[in-house]
Amino acid sequence: CLVPVPLGSVVRDADTGEELVDLTQPGQRFLAARGGAGGLGNRHFATATDRAPRRATPGQDGETRWLSIELKMLADVGLIGLPNAGKSTLTNAMVGTKIAITSGRPQTTRHNVRGVIHKENAQIVLVDTPGLHRPRTLLGKRLNDLVRETLADVDVVVFCIPANEKIGPGDRFITRDLAELRTPVVAVVTKADTVTREALAAQLLAVSELGEWADIVPVSAQRNEQIDVLEEVLLKYMPLSPPLYPTGEITDEPQQVMIAELVREAALEGVRDELPHSLAVQVEEIIERPRREGDDRPPMLDIHVNVYVERDSQKAIIIGRKGSRLKQIGTQARAHIEELLGRRVYLDLHVRTAKDWQSDPKMLGRLGF
Repeated sequence: CLVPVPLGSVVRDADTGEELVDLTQPGQRFLAARGGAGGLGNRHFATATDRAPRRATPGQDGETRWLSIELKMLADVGLIGLPNAGKSTLTNAMVGTKIAITSGRPQTTRHNVRGVIHKENAQIVLVDTPGLHRPRTLLGKRLNDLVRETLADVDVVVFCIPANEKIGPGDRFITRDLAELRTPVVAVVTKADTVTREALAAQLLAVSELGEWADIVPVSAQRNEQIDVLEEVLLKYMPLSPPLYPTGEITDEPQQVMIAELVREAALEGVRDELPHSLAVQVEEIIERPRREGDDRPPMLDIHVNVYVERDSQKAIIIGRKGSRLKQIGTQARAHIEELLGRRVYLDLHVRTAKDWQSDPKMLGRLGF
């Protein structure tokens, strides 16, 4: 029996906790337990003179073994920063296409997004993490824990600090956390295109005084400026190793997660300040329609999605007058989903109220947090 697991899975003996294998290479296999072998019945030993011999050999029992499988974050570079520091925009610019949703709202990223940069003689695997913040809910605490766990597994940390915002207590808090790491930290001043040269120079000086950095690099992800410089800087601190991903593969994000994120991105536009934190999206099911006779196009997909809010008043905001807002969300999200999947989509959105889901462990588990 062959059990496929994601790259980066660590297999342990469930009884002893012993690590059996760390699956870090594509196609790598591990024999966890041997199967049994059948015995030989008396028919195998029958002869022309003895058609029913009293002879047989017993089979061999298979091994029974309980295993635990945990997935570690396999990446070279981890992006960290306060909410809305430009991490996702930078991730998309470095990968060369959109793999992480972006918004002017804080806490847009709610899970680790892994992207792969393919260069002529190198491959960089980076992970965009949720913004570190002072948590007010169980969800916030879990997101902060996720960020800190990720930093323990990367070779280089990129600390994103926007050029258009003064350094504040949150940046100093993260700096103190990073000072405890042995991993090199590259400070990246994002959104360099939003300020004057004088203001950018002042911010670079302030960042240099904030902490001890391996390097400081200003970038503009919107204009794709200094992205190549940043990548070359990161390569200096990465150990030599074989590529983890095949050429052309830019992310290992599950399809359902990417669809849910595109719907959430559309829903985040134009909503009130308190609503973004209360929005969650889950893909319920994806159904392929039967192909019509004579139609050579790929079959249309029916995608059923639940949009969760915490209060009925928020539900009314998402739906809008006579469903106008929900229709707008669906139109925008469907266009991006069809571009992602390369086929026609019927998007069915349902808005549901899950009271205080951000602090409900059961609901958080259902939503994948």
